Amino acid sequence: MKYNITELKEKDAAYRSLVSPKLMDELKDKIMNEILFKKKYKDKNYSAKRLAMDLGTNTRYISAVVNVRFHMNYTSFVNKYRIEEAMALLVDKRYCKLNMEEISNMVGFHNRQSFYSAFYRFNGITPREYRLKHMTPTQQEKKPKKA
Repeated sequence: MKYNITELKEKDAAYRSLVSPKLMDELKDKIMNEILFKKKYKDKNYSAKRLAMDLGTNTRYISAVVNVRFHMNYTSFVNKYRIEEAMALLVDKRYCKLNMEEISNMVGFHNRQSFYSAFYRFNGITPREYRLKHMTPTQQEKKPKKA
């Protein structure tokens, strides 16, 4: 071999193989139920550790299932639902008077900075840009102008 090139192998955490496919499917459903349907993503303090305790398992299993079944880490997984809800709130005329801090709090972020960062990572634009882009012309007229 002329060049010392090795194929990039996907990192495989050893504990992932310890979780059977059947258990992965069961935990996937339970995780979805807790995070999405019970809206635990809105809880700023709902950690992978608390999720594991609620499901009677451990954080390694939670991590393995989220990685394998959802192709992301726990934080990104939870933030995905927070961002999706924020996107709905940002264009809902009932919430057009709320500022970004208030939207951020409603969907479960600790602060505006982490909200902006996660939102930008998922959408490629800021929450404010998203709101302006998706507002109807009548909503834009009602917005108070900054002095």
